Amino acid sequence: MRTIPAHDLAELSAQAASRPRRRANLNLHPTLDDPIQRFFNAVEPGTYVRPHRHTEPGRWEVFVALRGRAAVLTFDPSGRVTERVEIAPEGPDVAVEVEPGAWHTVLCRAPATVLFELKPGPYVPLEDKSFALWAPPEGGTVAMEFVRWAQGAVPGDGPPPPADD
Repeated sequence: MRTIPAHDLAELSAQAASRPRRRANLNLHPTLDDPIQRFFNAVEPGTYVRPHRHTEPGRWEVFVALRGRAAVLTFDPSGRVTERVEIAPEGPDVAVEVEPGAWHTVLCRAPATVLFELKPGPYVPLEDKSFALWAPPEGGTVAMEFVRWAQGAVPGDGPPPPADD
């Protein structure tokens, strides 16, 4: 039996805070080709999870808030927000499942946020997801402007216009 002490999650948050991408994972699955990917994902304010979708049938994704607060946004194909769910250990919502094929992103809403993620494997980095063309790639000020917009975005809001970085 494997246990995860609370101090391991605190350490994971410290790692995320020190990294440029502002996130760190602790995988429970032994290999990337495991049929069920399960891991702790520590995220810090300022992390950018580029909106994406998993196009293979049956590629759902579950996020459970263990510490802090996060928001999960889904979008239509043009980038308009269709749903926004705030999750936190104290609720009212503690978890969200994203349906296969749904455009989505995850936002960190508080320091030291830790999510438990669960999704079908295997994880193949170049084939796991397709990124939204209406959302900027990681890095640079345009991505951070997108994060600022998304922090306040509600259903019906469209993405900010493309900008040069």
